[in-house]
Amino acid sequence: MAIERTLSIIKPDATARNLTGKIIDKLESAGLRVIAQKRTRWTREQAEAFYAVHQERPFFNDLVAFMTSGPIVPQVLEGENAVAKNREVMGATNPAEADTGTIRAEFAENIERNSVHGSDSVENAAAEIALCFNDEDIVG
Repeated sequence: MAIERTLSIIKPDATARNLTGKIIDKLESAGLRVIAQKRTRWTREQAEAFYAVHQERPFFNDLVAFMTSGPIVPQVLEGENAVAKNREVMGATNPAEADTGTIRAEFAENIERNSVHGSDSVENAAAEIALCFNDEDIVG
């Protein structure tokens, strides 16, 4: 098994409901280690850059507005098969389809306000991490 890094973001709906610690506990309990973390509030430009891949999609402006509506907690997670493990712990994007015990099944309000983001590949994880953290911020 490969040790990987992935990006996780605790979204504004979850930070507003003070769920940060509960979400981190689920990630750490699954064997993922937080090696970088900060609480921040994105500007419109930062959110647009992060979600540029979705720029042509009809939900892009709503997504950017949501991700800039309050504080977020981006984190770099490390562990064996971290990308897949994080996605397993998060659960399906639509909380109605998420497995019991996953973050989205327990904490998401709906498909748009689904509490967390996670990278979908090792390559995207590297790019997303670079958008959110400097190398010196990551302490393994």
